[in-house]
Amino acid sequence: MKLIVGHTNMDMDCLGSMALAKILYPDHQLVTSRHIHPVAKKLFSLYEKYFSFLTAKDIKNAEVESLIVVDTRSQKRIAEYMDLFKSPPEKVIVYDHHPSDSMDIETDDLRYRAYGSNTTILGLEIIEKGLSVTPDEATIALTGIFADTGNFTHENVTIEDFSVAHFLMNEGADIAIIREFLKTLKEDHQILMFHEILNHLVYREIKGHFIVFSYLELEKQVAGLASVVEKVFDVENPDAFFAVFSFEKSQSSIVIARSQKEAINLSDLLGALGGGGHAMAASVLFKNRFGRGIYTDLIEYLEENIIPAVCAEHIMAPDVQLIEQDWSLKKASLFLESIDHTGAPVIDEKGSITGFITLRDIMKGRKADLMHAPVKGYMTVKVIKTGKKTPIREVEKLMYVNNIGHLPIVEADKPVGIISRSDLLSFIKRHRPNKLIDTAVL
Repeated sequence: MKLIVGHTNMDMDCLGSMALAKILYPDHQLVTSRHIHPVAKKLFSLYEKYFSFLTAKDIKNAEVESLIVVDTRSQKRIAEYMDLFKSPPEKVIVYDHHPSDSMDIETDDLRYRAYGSNTTILGLEIIEKGLSVTPDEATIALTGIFADTGNFTHENVTIEDFSVAHFLMNEGADIAIIREFLKTLKEDHQILMFHEILNHLVYREIKGHFIVFSYLELEKQVAGLASVVEKVFDVENPDAFFAVFSFEKSQSSIVIARSQKEAINLSDLLGALGGGGHAMAASVLFKNRFGRGIYTDLIEYLEENIIPAVCAEHIMAPDVQLIEQDWSLKKASLFLESIDHTGAPVIDEKGSITGFITLRDIMKGRKADLMHAPVKGYMTVKVIKTGKKTPIREVEKLMYVNNIGHLPIVEADKPVGIISRSDLLSFIKRHRPNKLIDTAVL
């Protein structure tokens, strides 16, 4: 037999990859997982006849000549198929885009690319070989790309993702259908749970990070929990969100988490507890543990193990250009011109900050022909400033809410640094990953 498989708990990128793999390997047959991720069930159901999947029963004791594996390179994520084969496949080709996935599938042909979507890897091969794609195939594939790139907003998005999307649109992908597939909360119980969680959120600051927690007891595990967690995460926009669900019937619990900060690496934090996932999205299942104890233990664990947040002192410029309050406006103007700044903090004779002067403030004096007047008569006296240990999240808030371009950093009211908009923007570009979600592992 010649087969194409994806990971267990198939998501939309997995199904998109399989659709394109079938074009590249037309003599191979697709095999379905026993588990379809809730976010992909509608896509799977509507196109089930198109896929013509084989089941576990069909491949039991099969002798596999060629095996194509998509959207994973981890042995445990295809174990449900491999355990059924009579012997190991003669040939294995793996397509994967997960940089943190374990590589333990025996293959001499790993086609790994760090694109936003795994579907993109196969799409590029199709483009290179000049193969055509039907509108249905294009729709399935483009759904996978949209899903795994967060509608092209995740940090992992590449030019190649856009190139394949462009190709699929030209091949007839239906955006209206794709939009329907990408709706996250489709079931009534998900919407009810979403509101239930919102009404019982707990907000905590841990080592400078703004973290949100929730705890919910359910009779049994239900589909779509990860989608609900994702929606709450989007609405609240914390540094991280940890949702704990306890199931009475199975006496078990699961933690589903989301993060948008490098310092809160969920793969490391929950991986140490036996969970799995990625830096920005992970989960862990606790068998034979039910109740609020899981929730309290989790908070204690995070308080001990989370890396402290980046704060003002890490991104501030330590050399602060200062203007004395008794300087004339003319002297202040020439000074700002010489240092190529639009404004600077103003200090008194003791070195304490008493105001802030900008070229716009100086312009008022220039128009009144009062450039000889002292700076203290035109400076802004209500200066927004903060300390060295202020978390970056609060720095952002101070600058955006007050619409200021410079934030003085002080100790005992003495300036020790300053943060500009460009400093903050540079930090965000370097260190603030977007929300990267691979729902299949959650």
